[in-house]
Amino acid sequence: MERSFSVSLRVAMSFTGHIADGRVVFDGPVSPPDGTLVRIEPIAQATGTPPLLERLGGVVGKATGLPADAATNVDYYLYGHPKK
Repeated sequence: MERSFSVSLRVAMSFTGHIADGRVVFDGPVSPPDGTLVRIEPIAQATGTPPLLERLGGVVGKATGLPADAATNVDYYLYGHPKK
């Protein structure tokens, strides 16, 4: 018995760009083929605020004497919730 099937391959693409005169302008040499379905979602612009790790880097890893399960059961140790 011969069986046939077809496979549909969808490749996720992500491009960045900006709006200029009401049109999307891609950053860089990008040319999606005509007819490509797209979804436009605004993204947050960098505000000059350093990443969280950079801001808190001076305290990361400084805690000592914590129970071995402190990360898993933080709500237990802080608020008395049941352990996980």
